[in-house]
Amino acid sequence: MNGILPLYKPTGMTSADAVYHARKILGIKKIGHSGTLDPNVDGVLPLAIGAGTKAVPQLMASGKVYTGEITLGFATTTEDLDGEVVDKTPLTQPFTADQLDAALTAWTGNITQIPPMFSAVKVNGHRLYEYARAGETVKRPERQATVSQFTRTDEPVFSATDGTQRFRFEVHVSKGTYIRTLAVDVGKTLGVAAVMSQLTRVKSGGFTLKQAVSIEQLKAHAAAGTLADVIQPIDIAFADLPQVDLTVEQFEAISHGRFLSLDQQTPRVRLHFAGVLKAIYRREDDQYRPDLMFLANEKNV
Repeated sequence: MNGILPLYKPTGMTSADAVYHARKILGIKKIGHSGTLDPNVDGVLPLAIGAGTKAVPQLMASGKVYTGEITLGFATTTEDLDGEVVDKTPLTQPFTADQLDAALTAWTGNITQIPPMFSAVKVNGHRLYEYARAGETVKRPERQATVSQFTRTDEPVFSATDGTQRFRFEVHVSKGTYIRTLAVDVGKTLGVAAVMSQLTRVKSGGFTLKQAVSIEQLKAHAAAGTLADVIQPIDIAFADLPQVDLTVEQFEAISHGRFLSLDQQTPRVRLHFAGVLKAIYRREDDQYRPDLMFLANEKNV
């Protein structure tokens, strides 16, 4: 079995747990995901199955879309509601909608982020969260990210009692963007402490939340023998590339890793034989050469 499964990961479950459940249900060990979701975040978690694991970089490159909530007025060790409160800046009056929108706009485009201490980024061979749990701090590497859209999606709610203000947002980002850190940075722009108080990934790898399948739904499809209805073909990850249908002779050639001369000009193409993706070839010196091979890929039934 090969393909891409858009899984819905609920809150309270790690991404590793989601992969474990999928392996158990499908009876397949070779399964990986295309971008970690923290336990307190729910949403789309595309799983690559079998030969589909070669498509993970392509899935990650497509970017992600999130909806969530930012709360102004306090900060935590983890930049979300799971951590301990480390700073309070009680609001005596609310920010206007225009002020909030301007702060979001300030963090669109190409930005620089410093990963939070409670993250899986490795420094000197150890995860940052390992240092954080040991009470240590280390210099964290800067990371570049792209925020193509960052908009407020509801009316802000101010609490004079708590000294907080919260509002919901939608954000479109490149791979490796930390939304928790983005929330904190918005607060810094406004001059107050802030946390990400809720987050859902609504699009990843080209799959939307409506397309995502829950663990229980996956079990039901496995029992009914209808997994082909929810496991998408690998080539969906390469849908933006031109498709070339191979002749028998051409398929024989790529089966031995040979170059092809094609009536194409694009940098990469996806090669199909008998209706199934068999390879991704890249253009070089007026010929197409192997980039990714999927010779063992067959239709899921």
